[in-house]
Amino acid sequence: MRSASLYKLSAVVAVGALTLAGCGSRGGSTSSGGSGATTVEIGVDAPLTGSLAALGLGIQNSSDLAVKTANKNNEVPGVTFKLVAKDDQANPTIGQQNATALVADSAVVGVVGPLNSSVAQSMQQVFNQANVTEVSPANTNPSLTQGPNWQTSKMRPYKSYFRTATTDAIQGPFAADYVYNDLHLTKVATVNDGKTYGAGLVQTFTQEFTKLGGKVAVAQTISDTSTDYSAVVSAVKSAGAQLLYYGGEYPQAGPLSKQLKGGGVNIPVMGGDGIYDPKYVDLAGASAANGDFCTSVGAPVESLASAKTFIQNYNAAGYSAAYSAYGGYSYDSAWAIIQAVKAVVSANGGKVPSSSSDFRQKVEAAMQSVSFDGVTGHVSFDQYGDATNKQLTMYKVESGKWDNGVKVGTFTG
Repeated sequence: MRSASLYKLSAVVAVGALTLAGCGSRGGSTSSGGSGATTVEIGVDAPLTGSLAALGLGIQNSSDLAVKTANKNNEVPGVTFKLVAKDDQANPTIGQQNATALVADSAVVGVVGPLNSSVAQSMQQVFNQANVTEVSPANTNPSLTQGPNWQTSKMRPYKSYFRTATTDAIQGPFAADYVYNDLHLTKVATVNDGKTYGAGLVQTFTQEFTKLGGKVAVAQTISDTSTDYSAVVSAVKSAGAQLLYYGGEYPQAGPLSKQLKGGGVNIPVMGGDGIYDPKYVDLAGASAANGDFCTSVGAPVESLASAKTFIQNYNAAGYSAAYSAYGGYSYDSAWAIIQAVKAVVSANGGKVPSSSSDFRQKVEAAMQSVSFDGVTGHVSFDQYGDATNKQLTMYKVESGKWDNGVKVGTFTG
């Protein structure tokens, strides 16, 4: 924890309904981005190449749309926002290097991302020491905001870290409750990829499922580089499991589902938000994926009136990749940083603080009070930096694609 004290803003951020308009940008890469405007940079860190690029590019593009919208609408008079994107390749070491590079850029006051909880763990301290605000649209591991002992003694480890996605403290139990009470299944297998997100998700699922009266017949861990799941298929088949719950992401989950069904184990696979992407169905094959389930954060964006303009503007912008599972949350993460900047500039007489370190500290402090109606609903943060929006959706693959959600709700325990 750093020693510098946090600047206390007297003004409370209270932003009205989010107005999304076209996609033009005043742009600018210099310290005074045209017409005397000061350029303020917002970073993005996500896997922009590799097997998870479909999700990462959605994060980058949606953040870009927020920045362009803020510039077009002159959201913060005297400020031009610029996006600086970094590719972490879903690798914690690269993520930490990206964090160091973003901190070294004095114009960066906040960062959207990353996708992976394991990458976030490698970045948090770097951003925290420099007072650079980090807002993830996708991290769900509870320890990132509530500490390693979050189940017994919650303690916020980093004041600079926030997220707009809910956590696996809710997602795992939500899935377990659905399996036991909606599907009426009592015997499952679990598999996780050994990473922070996957292992944590399976842990919270298992705890709730056994609490309800269910049994985990077999629990296995694979590598995120595995391609041959014959041993897993054999173990699951022998255990007589009625469903396989997977903790990890679609590059492994899709082939696992395919090999499971190919091995004669015709049971559904269920996972978390890490498999909620069309790529999962592509990798599993439509016939194998049909009947599989996943949870994802929030309500389906396409069903939200608050997301209508976002979807229209995203499509109109002509991005080459879809906004994917975290698009709405990425837009809201970037917009939250923009609103924190707005509060600081307003409290400073309409000017950006002359000291970059002072500016960063003030933006970090302002973020705690940010509150607005966003793409995904109302956006604000609790005392841990977690999203106050706790909604989740259960999806099912039907006719070769994810449906519009078979259940939307929250988990209350």
